[in-house]
Parts: sequence; structure tokens; C-alpha cells
Amino acid sequence: MLKKRITIISFGLAMLAACASDTGVVPVGQEQFIIEKQQATGFPGLGNLRAEVYVEANEFCAMQGGSLETVRFEQTDPPYILGNYPRVSLTFSCN
Repeated sequence: MLKKRITIISFGLAMLAACASDTGVVPVGQEQFIIEKQQATGFPGLGNLRAEVYVEANEFCAMQGGSLETVRFEQTDPPYILGNYPRVSLTFSCN
């Protein structure tokens, strides 16, 4: 029974560690927006974070009737330890 509980808790913690935080689309000025995503740990690396922010930005611009124009893209560099977790930031506008 204890072994089963440990397995379930370990699986739950692993699932939480794989999750990324996401700001969603945030207005930051004159018709400019930003999306930031960060992994919960350094283990997954950047993974698909770059693709995820571009997909979200493209969907947002399509709903606004425009197309995505990248203003700035930034990402963290390894090593991903001591709080330097994989993170990307996309500043964009919709034209």
C-alpha cells in the first residue's frame, strides 16, 4: 500500500514539474502584446516553448483579423539550474 502511494505521489509531482507557466496575451503598449512561458523546472529544456508562444500569438492575431509581426523574441540560455528555468518571451503586434 505504501509503495502504491509513493508511486502515485511521484507521478503527480512529475506531472506538475512538466507544466509550464503561461501569462497568456498581455497588452504592453501601443498595439503591442507580450506572451511569456516558463517551464516549472530545468529538466524539459526549452522544449516546445518557442512554438507554443508563436502558435498562441498567431491565434490571437487571427481572432483580431490581422497577422503576427514579431517585435522581439527572447529566451533563457542554459544551464537551467538554480532558478534559471527555460523561459521564452515574445513581444508582437497584429497587422
